[in-house]
Amino acid sequence: MIKERPVEAFLDELASKASTPGGGSAAAIMGAMAAALVSMVANLTVGKLKYEAVDAEMQTMLSNSERLRLEMTDMIKADVDVFDHVMAAYALPKESDAEKTLRSQTIQSALKAASDVPLACAKLCAEVIGLCKPMAEKGNTNVISDAGVAVLAANAALRSAALNVYINIGAIKDEEFVNVRHQQLEALLAGSAELTEDVYELVKSKL
Repeated sequence: MIKERPVEAFLDELASKASTPGGGSAAAIMGAMAAALVSMVANLTVGKLKYEAVDAEMQTMLSNSERLRLEMTDMIKADVDVFDHVMAAYALPKESDAEKTLRSQTIQSALKAASDVPLACAKLCAEVIGLCKPMAEKGNTNVISDAGVAVLAANAALRSAALNVYINIGAIKDEEFVNVRHQQLEALLAGSAELTEDVYELVKSKL
């Protein structure tokens, strides 16, 4: 599986002429790295006498960040799969009217799936961003810079995933589907840049 390959092999594939893995998988791995950094700060805070007052909160955040990390790691392959399905749909025959109709329906269905995977990734990235502020506020100050890296990576992953949603919904004819996904995406993006900057500045003030 793609998530089990060495980082260098993944990067070689990303840089190659192959269509997959691409930006969607890159967004997922960025988000997973962000979640992993949140876990790192939590792990280095839990059990420390100095941070005993926030121990329970840190354990809860650690549980959440690990869930997010695993879910986004799975999305690396999920993005490849849905893109491959889109390409397979476009490759269907289109000689007869029946073939054209089937091909069009299959393409639309594949595009919807290819929109929902990065949208799900964007939702998870927004959750990671939400974890970063309390982590920056209460986490172990010896590794507080990692909370800053986490929020920057999560925001980059969110916006990257958003681009993959936009490119797919642009070719979808179902207006209701497009409008709902667009609204969901805009809601996720709203305030994320400001929150990211707030966490970044908070981290800087503690260095």
